Amino acid sequence: PWITAAPAPHPQPGPSPDLCRVSDNRHAPGCRNRRTWPAPAQPDGPIPVFGRLARCLRKESIAPAQEVSARARSPTQAMNHPHKPETGDYTPPENPCPRCALRNSLLAEGRCAPGDACLFVHSGRQIDRFLARNPAFAEGCLSDDFWERRAIAVRYAPAEASGRLIDDPDETVRRAVAVRAEGEALLHLARDEDREVRVTVATRLPPSELGRLMRDPDYAVRLQVARRLPHGSLLQMTDDPDPVVRKEIARRLPAFALSRLARDADPEVRALAAGRMLPNDAATMLADPHWLVRAAAVQQAPLEALAAVSDDPEETIRLLVADRLTDAAETPQSAPDQ
Repeated sequence: PWITAAPAPHPQPGPSPDLCRVSDNRHAPGCRNRRTWPAPAQPDGPIPVFGRLARCLRKESIAPAQEVSARARSPTQAMNHPHKPETGDYTPPENPCPRCALRNSLLAEGRCAPGDACLFVHSGRQIDRFLARNPAFAEGCLSDDFWERRAIAVRYAPAEASGRLIDDPDETVRRAVAVRAEGEALLHLARDEDREVRVTVATRLPPSELGRLMRDPDYAVRLQVARRLPHGSLLQMTDDPDPVVRKEIARRLPAFALSRLARDADPEVRALAAGRMLPNDAATMLADPHWLVRAAAVQQAPLEALAAVSDDPEETIRLLVADRLTDAAETPQSAPDQ
């Protein structure tokens, strides 16, 4: 820890008349289940403060000695709120950022704030807030050593300048470039070694260019392709090796083409297809060995074809057939045209 307190001996625990050992609630006086707690350790003598925090305290005059003592007794709160005392009456330092070159310009104008919007901390949230208020600084951050500063700067820098990081060694930066890239730059990133970069590319490529990712080795990339590929090209992915991709194909294929999935190895793919097939095609799925497929086919097959599964060994199928026949009987038939 940055702050350590001199060890102090724990006093002998004494009885507490308020807390119950069983329920941890306040209990009536005289209860045998009283709970005892050791008193909190009190620092004895000065609190040694080491390293970077000591320099920070001397430089910015953030907290008096008694507040440092309070933080030393609460290490969890000290980590979560390193500049905020326990009392809640924290006020910003009177002399913040004395060595920052932006102190007399942006800080004085309220365009940055220590702990909230700062370009020089390793905090993505603060860097993003700073660049959102001051996008003119973004291009200068594209060559920064810190990967997150580069990735955030790509969002706010001019598109042409951001494109220079298309081969950045960090995949997060390249993914940020893919969000803004166009044309040949986007096609170049379609061959990136990182799957997340290629997934981003698949969500942005024009539909006419998605075919180059149709056989990508990662299923997540192919799934994005299946979601955006034109309907006329979906048949080329019905043999995809991953059932998640084939399920998306079954959701998007036109009804007349779903028979291509009737013999799919995955019953969930066949069920999705059977639930959207043309009635005559769905009737052929009533003989499927998996009950989930037959249940989906019952909803699409013609009424006269349901007799084949009226005595199905699965009770769920028999109930679905009975419900559909009952609904058909109760629905008034339209009169024939004269």
